[in-house]
Amino acid sequence: MIDTTAAPSTTPVAPVKRRIPAWANGILWTLASIVLLTVTADLTGLANITATATIQAGLQLAVPLLLAGLGGLWAERAGVVNIGLEGMMILGTWGSAWAGYQWGPWAAVAGGIVFGALGGLLHAVATVTFGVNHIVSGVAINLLGAGVAKYLSTLLFTSVSHNPRQSPKVPGFDTYSAQPLADWLGDLEKQQRYVVSDIAGILHGLLSGVSPLTMITILLVPVSYLLLWRTRFGLRLRSCGENPVAAESLGVNVYRQKYLAVIVSGGFAGLGGAALVLAPGQNGYLENQTNGRGYIGLAAMIFGNWRPGGLLGGAALFGYADGLQTLTDGKTVLGLFYGVALLIWVIALVQLIRRKWIVGLIAVLAGGALYLLYLSIDSLPSELTTYLPHIVTIVVLAMSAQRLRMPAADGLIYRRGQGS
Repeated sequence: MIDTTAAPSTTPVAPVKRRIPAWANGILWTLASIVLLTVTADLTGLANITATATIQAGLQLAVPLLLAGLGGLWAERAGVVNIGLEGMMILGTWGSAWAGYQWGPWAAVAGGIVFGALGGLLHAVATVTFGVNHIVSGVAINLLGAGVAKYLSTLLFTSVSHNPRQSPKVPGFDTYSAQPLADWLGDLEKQQRYVVSDIAGILHGLLSGVSPLTMITILLVPVSYLLLWRTRFGLRLRSCGENPVAAESLGVNVYRQKYLAVIVSGGFAGLGGAALVLAPGQNGYLENQTNGRGYIGLAAMIFGNWRPGGLLGGAALFGYADGLQTLTDGKTVLGLFYGVALLIWVIALVQLIRRKWIVGLIAVLAGGALYLLYLSIDSLPSELTTYLPHIVTIVVLAMSAQRLRMPAADGLIYRRGQGS
């Protein structure tokens, strides 16, 4: 007879490591970024790094990147690679300007969404219905978007603006500030107090001169998270990007989910184009207005590991770099090399404590190289600072490549019934 009485196990159970919640992780990274900018500004004496104007410009330029990244997030979570975001943004800029100069800023928002969604629909027809390679279709959308916008601009804007490359002025949104807190922060920034004024400048830039479109864009980040990760609809859509055959076997209409995701993706990209048209100082369509921001938005999405919170951080980083090179000189941009060197040395210290000697040594040498570059030259040439956002994009993606995980079926051609 078999003894079914089992002796109690004496093997010690390893304690479960509790991961930091995503929202808490985001707060920690935000605080760390503020500390890094503040320390860099104080140690280098370059107040423009944390000035209100720089932060406002960075926020303004981060909005279209964030919207383009959200577009990429929706499409790729459904398994469709969308490098056509640039072309959809271009269509959005034209549609926004055409509707906006006739009926106002809210019409400009609607026009941008509609024209971007049309680009998304075309991409969905090509990739989902006809099985065209996603990269080929995306490149075609980019070329088509630029050509269509140029043709329509020549056809419709020449008679009213006398310039085929730009539209008439489009009325923009009023901006709002969190009063009386914004005024208090502005006064505190002007007092030039050590550290305190730098933090006040950053907060003042974030809380003053904010447009309704910026508020809506930031709100779309948690909305996208809740829809994609906390609803049945989101689960079905994401299942199409992980295993469409299994999703089909469970009754999910994979074609419909992919179509919906790519059309929404185009709408987000078109809204990003509208954000460029309605930005203060722009107020209209201009040829080559997007300047590769669709690609940078896609890079922000990849940097964020196909997650809304990470995407928000990537868009903030690239938008800040864009705003910095737009408003400041090469000396201020060079000052960031000092801050980045400090950050790399902190990373090196952490790696050395963990006894990862090779990674730590490489980080020490990289930080030293940046610090020597900061000491050896007075200012970066304007030809280099112009491409600062693109350079930052390449460097950040190269550094974060090993921790990325794309949806398993992203970019794969799917045919209904292929698993049967």
